[in-house]
Parts: sequence; structure tokens; C-alpha cells
Amino acid sequence: MLVLTRRISEQLVIGENVVITIVRVDGGQVRIGIEAPREISVRRAELTNRTQYHLPVIQNQIRLN
Repeated sequence: MLVLTRRISEQLVIGENVVITIVRVDGGQVRIGIEAPREISVRRAELTNRTQYHLPVIQNQIRLN
């Protein structure tokens, strides 16, 4: 894992077409802006993990009903 220090308005560039901007820092929260092409999916990790966990359960329920 790469760990960087950024200040408000500073940016990170990932690849050729993804830009992450630090928008606001408030206590323990950091607000970021992400610019990426529409074909690149951007999700919060906790939602991705939750979806991966629940999807097989939902699929099994559909098959049972």
C-alpha cells in the first residue's frame, strides 16, 4: 500500500485518466473528489464487500422461491 500525505486541493493521478482531489478535511473525515471515465466503476469498499457477501444469498433465495 502506498501512503501519501496531501493537503486540501492537492491531487493524485492514477493511470492516464483518474484524478483524485482532496476536497475537505474535517476531524477524522476526508472528503475526496474522483474524476474518472464513466466506464470505470468507483465504489466504496464497504459497499462492494457487502454486495459480494449478499449476492449469493439473494441468488439462493430467488432459486428457492
